[in-house]
Amino acid sequence: MATTITVCNPDIPASQFLEVELDDGQSRRQYTPSLWGEFFLTHEPCTPSELLSMKEKAEAKKEEVRRIVLDAAASDDLTQKLDLVDVLQRLGVAYHYKKEIDDVLCAVYDDKLGGSDDLYVTSLRFYLLRKHGYSVSSDVFVKFRDEEGNISSDDVNIMMMLYDAAHMRITGEDILDNIITVNKSRLQYLAETNLETDQVEEIRVTLETPRFRRVERVEARRFISAYEKNAARDDTLLEFAKLDYNIVQALYCQELKQLTTWWKDFKSRTDMRWDEKAAEQLPKSLRSFYCNVISNTNEIIEHLKIQKNMNAEAVRKLVTHVAKSYHAEVKWRDDQYIPTNVEEHLQISMPSIVAMQTANCALVSLGDVTSREAVEWAFNFPKIVRGVAIVARISNDIVSHEREQASDHMASTVQTCMKQYGVTAEEATEKLRVHVEKAWMEIVQGCLDQEYSIVLLEKVVNCARTIDFIYKREDAYTSSSKLKDTITSLYVKLV
Repeated sequence: MATTITVCNPDIPASQFLEVELDDGQSRRQYTPSLWGEFFLTHEPCTPSELLSMKEKAEAKKEEVRRIVLDAAASDDLTQKLDLVDVLQRLGVAYHYKKEIDDVLCAVYDDKLGGSDDLYVTSLRFYLLRKHGYSVSSDVFVKFRDEEGNISSDDVNIMMMLYDAAHMRITGEDILDNIITVNKSRLQYLAETNLETDQVEEIRVTLETPRFRRVERVEARRFISAYEKNAARDDTLLEFAKLDYNIVQALYCQELKQLTTWWKDFKSRTDMRWDEKAAEQLPKSLRSFYCNVISNTNEIIEHLKIQKNMNAEAVRKLVTHVAKSYHAEVKWRDDQYIPTNVEEHLQISMPSIVAMQTANCALVSLGDVTSREAVEWAFNFPKIVRGVAIVARISNDIVSHEREQASDHMASTVQTCMKQYGVTAEEATEKLRVHVEKAWMEIVQGCLDQEYSIVLLEKVVNCARTIDFIYKREDAYTSSSKLKDTITSLYVKLV
Protein backbone atom coordinates (compact mmCIF):
# COMPACT_ATOMS: atom_id res chain seq x y z
CA MET A 1 0.00 0.00 0.00
CA ALA A 2 1.36 3.40 -0.99
CA THR A 3 2.32 5.87 1.69
CA THR A 4 0.95 9.39 1.25
CA ILE A 5 3.58 12.11 1.56
CA THR A 6 2.49 15.72 1.30
CA VAL A 7 5.15 18.15 0.11
CA CYS A 8 3.43 21.46 0.71
CA ASN A 9 4.17 25.01 -0.40
CA PRO A 10 3.02 27.31 2.42
CA ASP A 11 2.21 30.12 -0.02
CA ILE A 12 -0.53 28.20 -1.85
CA PRO A 13 -3.75 26.78 -0.38
CA ALA A 14 -3.86 23.00 -0.15
CA SER A 15 -6.90 22.95 -2.42
CA GLN A 16 -4.71 24.09 -5.31
CA PHE A 17 -2.26 21.20 -5.11
CA LEU A 18 -2.29 18.41 -7.66
CA GLU A 19 -2.27 14.93 -6.14
CA VAL A 20 -0.18 12.32 -7.88
CA GLU A 21 -0.53 8.56 -7.38
CA LEU A 22 2.70 6.65 -7.93
CA ASP A 23 2.63 2.93 -8.62
CA ASP A 24 4.69 0.09 -7.16
CA GLY A 25 4.35 1.23 -3.59
CA GLN A 26 5.99 4.62 -4.14
CA SER A 27 4.63 7.53 -2.15
CA ARG A 28 2.31 10.17 -3.53
CA ARG A 29 3.53 13.70 -3.97
CA GLN A 30 1.73 16.95 -4.55
CA TYR A 31 2.98 19.60 -6.93
CA THR A 32 2.03 23.23 -7.26
CA PRO A 33 0.46 24.28 -10.56
CA SER A 34 1.87 27.24 -12.44
CA LEU A 35 1.04 30.57 -10.83
CA TRP A 36 0.95 32.17 -14.26
CA GLY A 37 -1.57 30.02 -16.15
CA GLU A 38 -2.25 31.73 -19.49
CA PHE A 39 -1.11 35.14 -18.24
CA PHE A 40 1.56 35.57 -20.91
CA LEU A 41 -0.87 34.88 -23.75
CA THR A 42 -2.26 38.38 -23.38
CA HIS A 43 0.39 40.20 -21.36
CA GLU A 44 2.23 42.98 -23.17
CA PRO A 45 4.56 45.13 -21.06
CA CYS A 46 4.15 47.90 -23.63
CA THR A 47 2.21 48.63 -26.80
CA PRO A 48 3.83 48.16 -30.24
CA SER A 49 4.06 51.94 -30.69
CA GLU A 50 5.67 52.35 -27.27
CA LEU A 51 8.17 49.61 -28.10
CA LEU A 52 9.05 51.28 -31.41
CA SER A 53 9.55 54.60 -29.64
CA MET A 54 11.81 52.98 -27.05
CA LYS A 55 13.88 51.33 -29.76
CA GLU A 56 14.40 54.65 -31.56
CA LYS A 57 15.45 56.38 -28.35
CA ALA A 58 17.68 53.48 -27.35
CA GLU A 59 19.51 53.51 -30.67
CA ALA A 60 20.44 57.16 -30.18
CA LYS A 61 21.42 56.64 -26.56
CA LYS A 62 23.50 53.59 -27.46
CA GLU A 63 25.75 55.72 -29.65
CA GLU A 64 26.02 58.38 -26.95
CA VAL A 65 27.18 55.72 -24.51
CA ARG A 66 29.63 54.39 -27.10
CA ARG A 67 31.24 57.84 -27.29
CA ILE A 68 31.51 57.84 -23.48
CA VAL A 69 33.24 54.46 -23.60
CA LEU A 70 35.66 55.54 -26.33
CA ASP A 71 36.49 58.79 -24.50
CA ALA A 72 37.22 56.85 -21.32
CA ALA A 73 39.38 54.37 -23.23
CA ALA A 74 41.45 57.21 -24.66
CA SER A 75 42.01 58.86 -21.26
CA ASP A 76 44.75 58.19 -18.73
CA ASP A 77 42.27 57.90 -15.87
CA LEU A 78 42.41 54.23 -14.88
CA THR A 79 39.71 54.60 -12.23
CA GLN A 80 37.32 56.08 -14.79
CA LYS A 81 37.96 53.23 -17.23
CA LEU A 82 37.44 50.48 -14.71
CA ASP A 83 34.39 52.05 -13.07
CA LEU A 84 32.75 52.54 -16.45
CA VAL A 85 33.30 48.92 -17.49
CA ASP A 86 31.94 47.73 -14.14
CA VAL A 87 28.85 49.95 -14.32
CA LEU A 88 28.08 48.90 -17.91
CA GLN A 89 28.25 45.26 -16.89
CA ARG A 90 26.10 45.67 -13.80
CA LEU A 91 23.52 47.72 -15.72
CA GLY A 92 23.23 44.86 -18.20
CA VAL A 93 24.27 46.78 -21.33
CA ALA A 94 27.94 45.74 -21.69
CA TYR A 95 27.01 43.29 -24.46
CA HIS A 96 26.53 46.26 -26.80
CA TYR A 97 30.18 47.28 -26.35
CA LYS A 98 32.02 43.98 -26.25
CA LYS A 99 34.90 45.02 -28.52
CA GLU A 100 35.37 48.38 -26.82
CA ILE A 101 35.44 46.76 -23.37
CA ASP A 102 37.81 44.02 -24.53
CA ASP A 103 40.17 46.70 -25.86
CA VAL A 104 40.05 48.62 -22.57
CA LEU A 105 40.76 45.56 -20.44
CA CYS A 106 43.54 44.38 -22.74
CA ALA A 107 45.24 47.79 -22.40
CA VAL A 108 44.72 47.74 -18.62
CA TYR A 109 46.26 44.28 -18.40
CA ASP A 110 49.29 45.35 -20.44
CA ASP A 111 49.86 48.15 -17.93
CA LYS A 112 51.12 45.73 -15.26
CA LEU A 113 51.48 48.35 -12.51
CA GLY A 114 48.19 50.12 -13.11
CA GLY A 115 46.38 51.08 -9.91
CA SER A 116 48.95 49.46 -7.66
CA ASP A 117 48.98 52.35 -5.16
CA ASP A 118 45.22 52.47 -4.64
CA LEU A 119 43.44 49.58 -2.90
CA TYR A 120 40.06 50.23 -4.53
CA VAL A 121 41.49 50.48 -8.05
CA THR A 122 43.74 47.46 -7.50
CA SER A 123 40.74 45.45 -6.30
CA LEU A 124 38.49 46.49 -9.19
CA ARG A 125 41.26 45.89 -11.72
CA PHE A 126 41.96 42.44 -10.27
CA TYR A 127 38.25 41.57 -10.28
CA LEU A 128 37.55 42.67 -13.85
CA LEU A 129 40.68 41.14 -15.35
CA ARG A 130 40.20 37.76 -13.70
CA LYS A 131 36.51 37.80 -14.61
CA HIS A 132 37.53 38.16 -18.24
CA GLY A 133 40.11 35.39 -18.08
CA TYR A 134 43.30 37.41 -17.55
CA SER A 135 45.76 35.71 -15.23
CA VAL A 136 46.59 38.36 -12.64
CA SER A 137 48.67 37.45 -9.59
CA SER A 138 47.13 37.91 -6.16
CA ASP A 139 50.51 39.29 -5.09
CA VAL A 140 49.21 42.72 -6.17
CA PHE A 141 47.58 42.88 -2.71
CA VAL A 142 50.71 42.14 -0.67
CA LYS A 143 51.75 45.78 -0.32
CA PHE A 144 48.42 46.63 1.34
CA ARG A 145 48.94 44.40 4.38
CA ASP A 146 48.77 46.11 7.76
CA GLU A 147 50.95 45.35 10.77
CA GLU A 148 48.86 42.27 11.57
CA GLY A 149 49.12 40.98 8.02
CA ASN A 150 45.50 41.77 7.15
CA ILE A 151 44.13 43.77 4.25
CA SER A 152 41.07 45.94 4.75
CA SER A 153 39.96 49.56 4.88
CA ASP A 154 37.78 51.98 6.83
CA ASP A 155 35.90 52.80 3.63
CA VAL A 156 32.77 50.65 3.11
CA ASN A 157 32.96 50.79 -0.69
CA ILE A 158 36.59 49.71 -0.69
CA MET A 159 35.81 46.85 1.69
CA MET A 160 33.00 45.60 -0.55
CA MET A 161 35.14 45.85 -3.68
CA LEU A 162 37.98 44.05 -1.92
CA TYR A 163 35.58 41.33 -0.75
CA ASP A 164 34.25 40.88 -4.29
CA ALA A 165 37.76 40.78 -5.76
CA ALA A 166 38.92 38.17 -3.26
CA HIS A 167 36.16 35.83 -4.45
CA MET A 168 38.01 35.57 -7.75
CA ARG A 169 40.43 33.31 -5.87
CA ILE A 170 41.77 29.97 -6.94
CA THR A 171 43.09 27.13 -4.78
CA GLY A 172 46.09 28.03 -2.65
CA GLU A 173 45.69 31.81 -2.57
CA ASP A 174 45.91 32.29 1.18
CA ILE A 175 46.08 36.07 0.89
CA LEU A 176 42.63 36.14 -0.72
CA ASP A 177 41.24 33.67 1.82
CA ASN A 178 42.37 36.04 4.56
CA ILE A 179 40.83 39.05 2.82
CA ILE A 180 37.47 37.27 2.70
CA THR A 181 37.59 36.27 6.37
CA VAL A 182 38.62 39.71 7.66
CA ASN A 183 36.32 41.80 5.48
CA LYS A 184 33.31 39.53 5.93
CA SER A 185 33.52 40.07 9.67
CA ARG A 186 33.94 43.83 9.31
CA LEU A 187 31.12 44.19 6.81
CA GLN A 188 28.79 42.16 9.03
CA TYR A 189 29.61 44.51 11.89
CA LEU A 190 29.06 47.64 9.78
CA ALA A 191 25.70 46.34 8.55
CA GLU A 192 24.49 46.48 12.15
CA THR A 193 25.62 50.08 12.74
CA ASN A 194 23.99 53.37 11.80
CA LEU A 195 24.89 53.38 8.13
CA GLU A 196 22.52 54.74 5.50
CA THR A 197 19.86 52.26 4.39
CA ASP A 198 21.23 52.04 0.85
CA GLN A 199 24.71 51.22 2.12
CA VAL A 200 23.36 48.52 4.42
CA GLU A 201 21.49 46.99 1.49
CA GLU A 202 24.64 46.95 -0.65
CA ILE A 203 26.54 45.25 2.16
CA ARG A 204 23.77 42.66 2.51
CA VAL A 205 23.83 41.90 -1.22
CA THR A 206 27.63 41.70 -1.22
CA LEU A 207 27.76 39.28 1.70
CA GLU A 208 24.96 37.12 0.31
CA THR A 209 26.36 36.87 -3.23
CA PRO A 210 29.77 38.17 -4.32
CA ARG A 211 29.61 40.17 -7.55
CA PHE A 212 31.09 37.47 -9.81
CA ARG A 213 28.36 35.02 -8.81
CA ARG A 214 25.35 37.25 -9.43
CA VAL A 215 22.93 36.48 -12.24
CA GLU A 216 23.43 39.17 -14.83
CA ARG A 217 19.81 39.87 -15.68
CA VAL A 218 18.66 39.90 -12.04
CA GLU A 219 21.61 42.09 -11.03
CA ALA A 220 20.82 44.51 -13.85
CA ARG A 221 17.27 45.00 -12.57
CA ARG A 222 18.51 45.52 -9.03
CA PHE A 223 21.45 47.73 -9.94
CA ILE A 224 19.45 50.03 -12.21
CA SER A 225 17.41 51.03 -9.16
CA ALA A 226 20.50 51.35 -6.97
CA TYR A 227 22.40 53.35 -9.60
CA GLU A 228 19.47 55.74 -9.98
CA LYS A 229 19.93 56.74 -6.33
CA ASN A 230 23.64 57.45 -6.82
CA ALA A 231 24.33 61.18 -6.93
CA ALA A 232 27.40 60.52 -9.11
CA ARG A 233 25.42 58.57 -11.72
CA ASP A 234 25.68 59.23 -15.43
CA ASP A 235 22.12 59.93 -16.60
CA THR A 236 22.90 58.90 -20.17
CA LEU A 237 23.99 55.45 -19.02
CA LEU A 238 20.99 55.17 -16.73
CA GLU A 239 18.47 56.13 -19.40
CA PHE A 240 19.98 53.75 -21.94
CA ALA A 241 19.99 50.91 -19.39
CA LYS A 242 16.30 51.42 -18.65
CA LEU A 243 15.36 51.53 -22.33
CA ASP A 244 17.42 48.45 -23.12
CA TYR A 245 15.99 46.53 -20.18
CA ASN A 246 12.42 47.26 -21.24
CA ILE A 247 13.07 46.39 -24.88
CA VAL A 248 14.62 43.05 -23.94
CA GLN A 249 11.73 42.38 -21.56
CA ALA A 250 9.25 42.83 -24.43
CA LEU A 251 11.17 40.28 -26.53
CA TYR A 252 11.21 37.78 -23.67
CA CYS A 253 7.47 38.19 -23.24
CA GLN A 254 6.95 37.24 -26.87
CA GLU A 255 8.85 34.02 -26.22
CA LEU A 256 6.79 33.31 -23.12
CA LYS A 257 3.65 33.84 -25.18
CA GLN A 258 4.89 31.23 -27.67
CA LEU A 259 5.69 28.81 -24.85
CA THR A 260 2.26 29.23 -23.27
CA THR A 261 0.56 28.84 -26.66
CA TRP A 262 2.48 25.62 -27.27
CA TRP A 263 1.46 24.24 -23.88
CA LYS A 264 -2.19 25.16 -24.37
CA ASP A 265 -2.22 23.50 -27.79
CA PHE A 266 -0.43 20.44 -26.45
CA LYS A 267 -3.05 19.97 -23.73
CA SER A 268 -5.91 20.31 -26.21
CA ARG A 269 -4.49 17.57 -28.46
CA THR A 270 -3.37 15.14 -25.76
CA ASP A 271 -5.28 12.71 -23.60
CA MET A 272 -3.42 13.96 -20.55
CA ARG A 273 -3.49 12.38 -17.16
CA TRP A 274 -2.01 14.38 -14.32
CA ASP A 275 0.85 12.04 -13.68
CA GLU A 276 4.01 13.26 -12.00
CA LYS A 277 5.67 14.43 -15.18
CA ALA A 278 2.62 16.15 -16.63
CA ALA A 279 1.81 17.97 -13.42
CA GLU A 280 5.25 19.48 -13.44
CA GLN A 281 5.44 20.27 -17.15
CA LEU A 282 4.25 23.88 -17.42
CA PRO A 283 5.78 25.10 -14.16
CA LYS A 284 9.02 23.44 -15.21
CA SER A 285 8.80 24.91 -18.70
CA LEU A 286 8.38 28.38 -17.26
CA ARG A 287 11.22 27.81 -14.81
CA SER A 288 13.44 26.44 -17.56
CA PHE A 289 12.72 29.47 -19.74
CA TYR A 290 13.56 31.69 -16.80
CA CYS A 291 16.79 29.75 -16.16
CA ASN A 292 17.83 29.98 -19.80
CA VAL A 293 17.19 33.71 -19.95
CA ILE A 294 18.79 34.83 -16.70
CA SER A 295 21.77 32.51 -17.08
CA ASN A 296 22.80 34.19 -20.32
CA THR A 297 23.60 37.74 -21.35
CA ASN A 298 21.18 39.91 -23.26
CA GLU A 299 22.33 38.61 -26.63
CA ILE A 300 18.78 37.89 -27.73
CA ILE A 301 19.70 36.75 -31.21
CA GLU A 302 21.96 34.10 -29.75
CA HIS A 303 19.27 33.05 -27.28
CA LEU A 304 16.76 32.54 -30.10
CA LYS A 305 19.14 30.14 -31.86
CA ILE A 306 18.90 27.50 -29.14
CA GLN A 307 16.38 25.20 -30.79
CA LYS A 308 17.54 25.79 -34.36
CA ASN A 309 21.14 24.87 -33.65
CA MET A 310 20.53 21.97 -31.29
CA ASN A 311 22.42 19.02 -32.62
CA ALA A 312 20.58 15.67 -32.56
CA GLU A 313 23.74 13.75 -31.76
CA ALA A 314 24.44 16.02 -28.79
CA VAL A 315 20.88 15.55 -27.54
CA ARG A 316 21.17 11.77 -27.65
CA LYS A 317 24.44 11.90 -25.78
CA LEU A 318 23.02 14.24 -23.15
CA VAL A 319 20.04 11.96 -22.55
CA THR A 320 22.30 8.90 -22.31
CA HIS A 321 24.47 10.58 -19.68
CA VAL A 322 21.46 11.43 -17.54
CA ALA A 323 19.85 8.01 -17.94
CA LYS A 324 22.98 6.20 -16.74
CA SER A 325 23.19 8.40 -13.64
CA TYR A 326 19.49 8.03 -12.87
CA HIS A 327 19.78 4.26 -13.15
CA ALA A 328 22.60 4.24 -10.60
CA GLU A 329 20.66 6.53 -8.28
CA VAL A 330 17.59 4.29 -8.43
CA LYS A 331 19.75 1.34 -7.42
CA TRP A 332 21.12 3.33 -4.46
CA ARG A 333 17.58 4.23 -3.48
CA ASP A 334 16.25 0.68 -3.76
CA ASP A 335 19.24 -0.73 -1.85
CA GLN A 336 18.95 2.09 0.71
CA TYR A 337 22.65 2.66 0.12
CA ILE A 338 24.44 5.69 1.58
CA PRO A 339 27.81 6.36 -0.11
CA THR A 340 30.79 6.27 2.23
CA ASN A 341 32.03 9.76 1.32
CA VAL A 342 30.98 12.86 -0.59
CA GLU A 343 33.36 12.21 -3.48
CA GLU A 344 31.80 8.78 -4.11
CA HIS A 345 28.37 10.40 -4.06
CA LEU A 346 29.41 13.07 -6.55
CA GLN A 347 30.71 10.50 -9.03
CA ILE A 348 27.09 9.47 -9.63
CA SER A 349 25.01 12.43 -8.52
CA MET A 350 27.08 15.12 -10.21
CA PRO A 351 26.03 14.05 -13.75
CA SER A 352 22.39 13.54 -12.73
CA ILE A 353 21.92 17.17 -11.65
CA VAL A 354 22.10 17.96 -15.40
CA ALA A 355 24.46 20.91 -14.91
CA MET A 356 26.85 19.61 -17.55
CA GLN A 357 23.96 19.03 -19.94
CA THR A 358 22.62 22.53 -19.31
CA ALA A 359 26.07 24.00 -19.89
CA ASN A 360 26.34 22.08 -23.14
CA CYS A 361 22.97 23.38 -24.29
CA ALA A 362 24.22 26.89 -23.56
CA LEU A 363 27.30 26.24 -25.68
CA VAL A 364 25.23 24.84 -28.55
CA SER A 365 23.06 27.97 -28.38
CA LEU A 366 26.04 29.99 -29.64
CA GLY A 367 25.73 28.31 -33.03
CA ASP A 368 28.89 28.35 -35.14
CA VAL A 369 30.93 29.85 -32.29
CA THR A 370 30.88 26.43 -30.61
CA SER A 371 32.88 23.68 -32.28
CA ARG A 372 32.23 19.94 -32.03
CA GLU A 373 35.45 19.75 -30.01
CA ALA A 374 34.06 22.22 -27.47
CA VAL A 375 30.92 20.12 -27.00
CA GLU A 376 33.02 16.99 -26.51
CA TRP A 377 35.21 18.90 -24.06
CA ALA A 378 32.18 19.79 -21.93
CA PHE A 379 30.98 16.15 -21.98
CA ASN A 380 34.21 15.11 -20.28
CA PHE A 381 33.63 17.25 -17.18
CA PRO A 382 36.62 19.61 -17.40
CA LYS A 383 37.46 21.57 -14.25
CA ILE A 384 35.03 24.44 -14.90
CA VAL A 385 32.09 22.15 -15.76
CA ARG A 386 32.83 19.92 -12.79
CA GLY A 387 32.75 23.03 -10.61
CA VAL A 388 29.33 24.01 -11.94
CA ALA A 389 27.99 20.49 -11.38
CA ILE A 390 29.24 20.41 -7.79
CA VAL A 391 27.69 23.80 -7.05
CA ALA A 392 24.42 22.47 -8.47
CA ARG A 393 24.42 19.09 -6.73
CA ILE A 394 25.36 20.29 -3.26
CA SER A 395 23.33 23.52 -3.34
CA ASN A 396 20.27 21.53 -4.38
CA ASP A 397 20.81 18.95 -1.65
CA ILE A 398 21.31 21.50 1.11
CA VAL A 399 17.95 23.19 0.54
CA SER A 400 15.91 20.12 -0.49
CA HIS A 401 17.40 17.43 1.74
CA GLU A 402 14.75 17.52 4.45
CA ARG A 403 11.82 17.52 2.02
CA GLU A 404 13.20 14.78 -0.21
CA GLN A 405 13.97 12.45 2.66
CA ALA A 406 10.32 12.57 3.68
CA SER A 407 9.61 10.51 0.55
CA ASP A 408 11.17 7.51 -1.17
CA HIS A 409 14.43 9.09 -2.29
CA MET A 410 18.11 8.26 -2.61
CA ALA A 411 20.51 9.49 0.07
CA SER A 412 21.62 13.08 -0.43
CA THR A 413 25.12 14.49 -0.10
CA VAL A 414 23.99 15.80 3.29
CA GLN A 415 23.33 12.26 4.55
CA THR A 416 26.57 11.05 3.04
CA CYS A 417 28.52 13.83 4.75
CA MET A 418 26.80 13.06 8.05
CA LYS A 419 27.85 9.41 7.71
CA GLN A 420 31.39 10.25 6.58
CA TYR A 421 32.19 12.55 9.51
CA GLY A 422 29.67 11.43 12.13
CA VAL A 423 28.10 14.88 12.37
CA THR A 424 24.64 16.46 12.48
CA ALA A 425 22.81 17.69 9.39
CA GLU A 426 23.68 21.30 10.30
CA GLU A 427 27.37 20.47 10.67
CA ALA A 428 27.30 18.48 7.44
CA THR A 429 25.80 21.47 5.66
CA GLU A 430 28.68 23.69 6.76
CA LYS A 431 31.22 21.13 5.55
CA LEU A 432 29.41 20.91 2.21
CA ARG A 433 29.54 24.68 1.82
CA VAL A 434 33.33 24.34 1.84
CA HIS A 435 32.98 21.98 -1.14
CA VAL A 436 30.88 24.62 -2.89
CA GLU A 437 33.54 27.29 -2.30
CA LYS A 438 36.21 24.97 -3.70
CA ALA A 439 33.98 24.37 -6.72
CA TRP A 440 33.78 28.13 -7.35
CA MET A 441 37.58 28.22 -7.22
CA GLU A 442 37.61 25.56 -9.94
CA ILE A 443 35.23 27.69 -11.99
CA VAL A 444 37.52 30.72 -11.69
CA GLN A 445 40.53 28.53 -12.51
CA GLY A 446 38.69 27.26 -15.58
CA CYS A 447 38.25 30.84 -16.78
CA LEU A 448 41.96 31.54 -16.28
CA ASP A 449 43.04 28.32 -18.00
CA GLN A 450 41.15 29.48 -21.10
CA GLU A 451 40.92 26.07 -22.77
CA TYR A 452 38.34 27.78 -24.96
CA SER A 453 37.39 31.41 -25.54
CA ILE A 454 35.97 33.41 -22.65
CA VAL A 455 32.76 33.73 -24.71
CA LEU A 456 32.15 29.99 -24.30
CA LEU A 457 33.41 29.82 -20.75
CA GLU A 458 31.13 32.67 -19.71
CA LYS A 459 28.13 30.60 -20.78
CA VAL A 460 29.25 27.84 -18.45
CA VAL A 461 29.79 30.29 -15.57
CA ASN A 462 26.28 31.68 -16.15
CA CYS A 463 24.87 28.23 -15.40
CA ALA A 464 26.58 28.25 -12.00
CA ARG A 465 25.27 31.75 -11.30
CA THR A 466 21.72 30.71 -12.07
CA ILE A 467 21.99 27.60 -9.91
CA ASP A 468 23.42 29.61 -7.02
CA PHE A 469 20.52 32.04 -7.25
CA ILE A 470 17.79 29.41 -7.46
CA TYR A 471 19.10 27.42 -4.51
CA LYS A 472 20.33 30.36 -2.44
CA ARG A 473 17.78 30.10 0.36
CA GLU A 474 15.42 27.33 -0.74
CA ASP A 475 14.59 25.03 -3.63
CA ALA A 476 13.01 27.67 -5.82
CA TYR A 477 13.17 25.37 -8.84
CA THR A 478 10.73 22.92 -7.28
CA SER A 479 8.66 25.53 -5.43
CA SER A 480 8.11 27.78 -8.42
CA SER A 481 6.11 30.33 -6.43
CA LYS A 482 9.39 31.39 -4.81
CA LEU A 483 10.43 32.89 -8.14
CA LYS A 484 7.24 34.94 -8.49
CA ASP A 485 8.76 38.29 -7.54
CA THR A 486 11.83 37.73 -9.69
CA ILE A 487 9.82 36.66 -12.73
CA THR A 488 7.51 39.64 -12.20
CA SER A 489 10.45 42.03 -12.23
CA LEU A 490 12.00 40.36 -15.27
CA TYR A 491 8.93 39.92 -17.46
CA VAL A 492 5.97 41.86 -16.13
CA LYS A 493 6.97 45.27 -14.78
CA LEU A 494 8.90 47.81 -16.82
CA VAL A 495 11.77 49.61 -15.14
